[in-house]
Amino acid sequence: MSEEKGNKFDRVIAAGENRYKVPGMYRDWFLDYASYVMLDRAVPYIEDGLKPVQRRILHALKINEDGRYHKVAGIVGDTMKFHPHGDASIYDALVSIQQKELLIDGQGNWGNILTGDGAAAMRYIEAKLSKFALEVVFNPKITEWVPTYDRANMEPVALPIKFPFLLAQGSKGIGVGLKILILPHNFNELLDAAIAALKGEGFDLYPDFPTAGIADCSKYNGGLRGSRVRIRATITKSDKKTLVIKDIPFGETTGSVIASIVAANDSGKIKIKRIDDYSSDKVEIVLQLYNDISPDKTIDALYACTKCAVTISPNSVVIKDGKPEFMTINDILSYCAFHTQDLFEKELNVTLSELEDDWHRMSLEKIFFEMKVYRVLENDAKTWEAQIDDVMNTMLEYQHIVKKPISNDDILKLVEKPVRKISKFDIKAADERLRSTEDQIAKVKYNLEHLTDYTIAHFKNIKNKYGAAHPRLTRIEEFENINAQKVVVANAKLYANFATGFVGLDEKNIDNATFVCECSDIDDIIVFMKNGDYYVTSVKDKTFIGKDIIHISVFKKGDNRTIYNTIYQDGKGGIYFVKRFAVTSITKNKFYNFTQGKPDSTALYFSANPNGEAETIRIHFRPRPKLKKTSENYDFANIAVKGRSSRGNIISRFPIQRIQLKAKGVSTIGGKDIWFDADINRLNDAQRGQYLG
Repeated sequence: MSEEKGNKFDRVIAAGENRYKVPGMYRDWFLDYASYVMLDRAVPYIEDGLKPVQRRILHALKINEDGRYHKVAGIVGDTMKFHPHGDASIYDALVSIQQKELLIDGQGNWGNILTGDGAAAMRYIEAKLSKFALEVVFNPKITEWVPTYDRANMEPVALPIKFPFLLAQGSKGIGVGLKILILPHNFNELLDAAIAALKGEGFDLYPDFPTAGIADCSKYNGGLRGSRVRIRATITKSDKKTLVIKDIPFGETTGSVIASIVAANDSGKIKIKRIDDYSSDKVEIVLQLYNDISPDKTIDALYACTKCAVTISPNSVVIKDGKPEFMTINDILSYCAFHTQDLFEKELNVTLSELEDDWHRMSLEKIFFEMKVYRVLENDAKTWEAQIDDVMNTMLEYQHIVKKPISNDDILKLVEKPVRKISKFDIKAADERLRSTEDQIAKVKYNLEHLTDYTIAHFKNIKNKYGAAHPRLTRIEEFENINAQKVVVANAKLYANFATGFVGLDEKNIDNATFVCECSDIDDIIVFMKNGDYYVTSVKDKTFIGKDIIHISVFKKGDNRTIYNTIYQDGKGGIYFVKRFAVTSITKNKFYNFTQGKPDSTALYFSANPNGEAETIRIHFRPRPKLKKTSENYDFANIAVKGRSSRGNIISRFPIQRIQLKAKGVSTIGGKDIWFDADINRLNDAQRGQYLG
């Protein structure tokens, strides 16, 4: 390896002015580096589900396996014989494997994935292979070996793991231009799915996280790029003033969750009186609320504004046939199931060959002693080779009894045995050993003929032995989307200068600011202007919308109860129209117009009605000759609510001088469903508490 690097540098140095050409360097070096990171560091191999450092750790543990715990410092040192990247990466990988509690048994302080506490130093903790690992991971007889990086030792290309370990443990890593994230799955469900795959039946797999929680896997899509899993902590209501967080989302710790709650509380999105963390081997974060704060609304706000809810985007990538390949979780599972079957075929063939060799050896021994062939050695012969030939010729008379050709090596092994008196008991024992070996051969051949059933029996066996220790921790269910704007506490005030068109939360930076309403700093606002333009945008400290603002309010997407009543003139000197409309959905940061869009159109009257009220107005016309009526009343209840793009109805062809409110109206739409929240003794329309009607 060092010679190859030296040759590359020599070429660059000798290239003169051409040594600075980037394309050649990129082609020759960067792609080599990218391939190295993919194949040797970041991406797991589909054959055993391991990255190289993980495989080398398990190999080092197996070499020193004696049933006792060993210092991790020693294990790391042994692994460095195979791994060229130092002790830190080995130690971190070893801790990560042990925390999955599947292949490595640990003794000492190995950290806590719930609280984020790190493991103790490597000199203080000990480890050994688990019983499960010893049963399903190793078999040197069918393992392919290659020299290590320094050619001083041999290491396995892939371990013959007879279990879908990659999907049980999960994997994550960052390659060159590629992020890998394979989520962990349930031990028992993987075995059931492997059995189904071998039977040709369908199966579904969903993640199961060691941190438990609740997962929405409706967009899991087999873990491919573009898939998404939403995860929430389990939050229960202990009493009217107390919430308890009992588990956390995957990838988070109690510390990160608490920090996010504190940040949301400090910004005013939620109101928490006190936080207590009693977590150890189980999560228990207790939140104390103020008397006037709804616990149900706070739970929704915690999901919307803190790390009590997270979204994970898996990207399932493995090394297959020497290159990265995107595969679904189901495809990986099926590959592992049939790969296990192939491994058993290799194991059984090796076992069959060994048994047949044993049967051949024992048969020759029986013939040699029972037929007194050893007496040939008592005959006179000129040379030792001649005696061997005589024994060979005599043994060949019994060739029809054995199944393999008798070789010179077989004869040499026979004559090297001490000639001893063979009793009747010895002959019977030899016959029993032969019959036992024949039974074993028959059993192995049967298993080879029924390889699928044999593999299924293996999966059932390890499920019966180890499955009870791996119950499902994560609950699978679909979530409803939580609109953060509806559940956060109003933590800000909205101000505006209606004439200049500036809007924002910072009163000091807006000249002649007028208070509009209370809001939160994550709300959207809708702004209407005199020329008919309206616009939805996120609230900011200060932003310019447009001059001559006539209405501002917090925008609620999907709100079909807020009805806007308006009278506008269609262009300069045009006809006057009246319309009622709702704005339920709109593209943010894009201008719309509720008039017909002619230049110089003007809104003469505008009102926003949160419950669809229809007021009565008095319209005063501009005086002119032969005008019969100088004013008239108009009730907005006489016009139906239509879409925001409709032009409305003609209300007058005569010039209007002014419009004034005569009487406030009542709602023209159906009643609103109301609930009673007994925890804070308040009515609400957010479906919290007892439904009243």
